[in-house]
Amino acid sequence: MLWISGDTVLYHGVREVADRMQIGTALLQLGSVRFPVSGPVRFTMTAREAVELCRLIRPRTAIPIHHEGWTHFRQGRGAIEREFARRSRHPPPHPVAANGC
Repeated sequence: MLWISGDTVLYHGVREVADRMQIGTALLQLGSVRFPVSGPVRFTMTAREAVELCRLIRPRTAIPIHHEGWTHFRQGRGAIEREFARRSRHPPPHPVAANGC
């Protein structure tokens, strides 16, 4: 099953996906999007949240998307790759995309 996270942060509703579906490929919209007008409120996940979500949903492939090209992205590809590499001591049980979980 293909699952697209959409613009969201990690909260209980997203965590419940792990209980309801078996994910083959996850497209994760990251970037930690914030806007000056909304202050600290984020509209997309951070890399740390994506790592946690991947451990829950255990996709065969995870592909981070939607994290570069606009000024409202607070975490780019480098930060995302560093976070995944830092947490790779306990890799997920399934192989994933090179820049994924």
